[in-house]
Amino acid sequence: MDNEKIGKIIDIQRYTVHDGPGIRTGVFLKGCPLRCLWCHSPDSQALEDEIAWFEIKCIGLANCGRCLQVCPTGALTKGPKIFSKFEKKEIQVIDFNRNKCNKCGLCTQVCPSKALYLTGKDISVDEIMEIIEKDRLFYRCSNGGVTVSGGEPMVQYKFVKELLKECKSRRLHVCLDTSGYAKWEHYKEVLEYVDLVLYDLKHMDTLQSQRLIGAPNELILENAKKMAKAGVAMQIRIPVIPGYNDSEENIRATSRFCSSLGSVIKLVQLLPYHRLGSSKYVRLGKKYDLEDLKPPSREHMNLCKEIIESYGLEVIIG
Repeated sequence: MDNEKIGKIIDIQRYTVHDGPGIRTGVFLKGCPLRCLWCHSPDSQALEDEIAWFEIKCIGLANCGRCLQVCPTGALTKGPKIFSKFEKKEIQVIDFNRNKCNKCGLCTQVCPSKALYLTGKDISVDEIMEIIEKDRLFYRCSNGGVTVSGGEPMVQYKFVKELLKECKSRRLHVCLDTSGYAKWEHYKEVLEYVDLVLYDLKHMDTLQSQRLIGAPNELILENAKKMAKAGVAMQIRIPVIPGYNDSEENIRATSRFCSSLGSVIKLVQLLPYHRLGSSKYVRLGKKYDLEDLKPPSREHMNLCKEIIESYGLEVIIG
């Protein structure tokens, strides 16, 4: 099979209403060159598979223990006892030494409760299209379609191109959700099959961008300008992270930039910070740096909205 028609995803979500117009099917790809401090999908960052350990799903070594039997490196051993709300008693779970793990995935294959699982899945364009076709009626009734997201989907731009090409051959509306941090040559291969780009803007100051997402913003801003010049319809998405990018100065700078892009900007979407992905860091054995950060207030979100609207832009929250 053509390797360009095989991609690695973390999930396919059906009936989504937040990632573009109408009811949509979201295809979430693995791999991202950025490391945003607030990332709610740490399982999407690495292109290769990782093993996640969802402790609450473990049925206990007394009932199972299969993972210990198949682990070839000794990464899994007997761990502590925890109270299981499902078993209504204390059970002994595993201890996961990630330094010894070779990510072979054997433990995930034998775990009956999926407490151990791989974060990625290899899938073909044809397999994805089978799922997408099941929802065609919802697209037609709501003016919806397909959204390809991530991670950063442009990490797998050749696969994205093949997937979007197939979607457009079936006359489906296509959104590309991107951080803008990819080579323009790669975007040029993909954009002819895209109806709307959902474009993330995190910070207008390049030094702050480096600190917050692990990369400067020059490439991101330049690609946005090139898309606008090419007449690509765009919806700007701004994550609002209290104390990091929500100052009036940055909101106004972002507004001026969006306004300068012209009529291709169809909407600005403000995305209030949330902590819903913090548990995923625990499952991957990673540290979440914004553990104590609270979501922005409704009043502050409305203030940001008013500032952006003052530049003649249409804005929604959430």
